[in-house]
Amino acid sequence: MEREAREATDRADAVTGTTRRRLLAAGGAAAVVGLAGCAGIDTDLITGSGPAEFDAEAATVADATLSETGYELVDVSEDVRTESFEVADQTREVEVTSHFAEYDRAVEILGERFQAAVFVAFSTPQIEVLGRTFNPVGDMSSEDLAEMVQSRYDGVEDLERRSEYETTVAGSQSRVVQYDARADLAESGVTVDLVLHVADPVAVGGDFVVGIGAYPEAVGDGDAVRALLNGIEHPEA
Repeated sequence: MEREAREATDRADAVTGTTRRRLLAAGGAAAVVGLAGCAGIDTDLITGSGPAEFDAEAATVADATLSETGYELVDVSEDVRTESFEVADQTREVEVTSHFAEYDRAVEILGERFQAAVFVAFSTPQIEVLGRTFNPVGDMSSEDLAEMVQSRYDGVEDLERRSEYETTVAGSQSRVVQYDARADLAESGVTVDLVLHVADPVAVGGDFVVGIGAYPEAVGDGDAVRALLNGIEHPEA
């Protein structure tokens, strides 16, 4: 599964020319998307004739919160994955659609401005078999998610846990863990101390919703990231 997530990220980078700065935000989403399709089998897959389809509702940040924090929308995207499973001696397919919304804002570092403060909200469907939820993101800790970001990008190093706090994400309580790291700013040659905020996944309707924020420590954008987490909206919240 790790290889599939890495290959998917490489393909996206080759097609879009996305910078490492944006990949830091989108990478958590891409990795979770890669896991989502490997999770479980719905009863429709056993009894139906076509692919079993799972489509998450998009999680986004409220416009009022964006105005308050100075962050701007970069992109809202969906990722569709199809996985094959062997069921009752037959090969059947599961199609999983996940969504992620990416935001950023420019910050000044060493007299220059970079789009270095990033935030991503993403949602992936819960998959059920006979009433039991199967989706790795639902059981992943903030440590797992933060390590996922680190493992995908050479520019993020020395990840260390700092502290944690409780806040509201998409209408539900979530634990948020802060991490320190070192990272290279894309296309700049500048290495900075980075702070990551990683929210535990929350179940909202039929989906899991996650928020991740990252910014240079010198910027001190912690309050803005908390506001962005609080501002995540989901149609079923």
